Amino acid sequence: QVQLVESGGGLVQAGGSLRLSCAASGRTFSSYAMGWFRQAPGKERVFVAAISWRSRGTYYADSVKGRFTISGDNAKNTVYLQMNSLKPEDTAVYYCAADSFGRYSEPIQSDRRFDYWGQGTQVTVSS
Repeated sequence: QVQLVESGGGLVQAGGSLRLSCAASGRTFSSYAMGWFRQAPGKERVFVAAISWRSRGTYYADSVKGRFTISGDNAKNTVYLQMNSLKPEDTAVYYCAADSFGRYSEPIQSDRRFDYWGQGTQVTVSS
């Protein structure tokens, strides 16, 4: 069984920074892409950022472009999310996800692309 474990969440003031980490544990597996989604209270889970290991391409939601940076290590199935210039509207539970099947028929911005999910880490940005 594969588990994704997120860390690095917390409380930060607006304008501050946080770095989220996600590491896979359990049985060995290969992923084709990994990403981050977030869910604010009372709202649906939405795409934040993703990285494709095959193309090394990175993808971002418009709301975080220029502020967030995704990076990672394919061999270790580890992904990071550097979040700068945080805003109160970034407050949410952040989830890490991995695509172990290569579901290229689904956009990388879609949660249908990913089959493994972490439990989430809370990020709270105070104004």
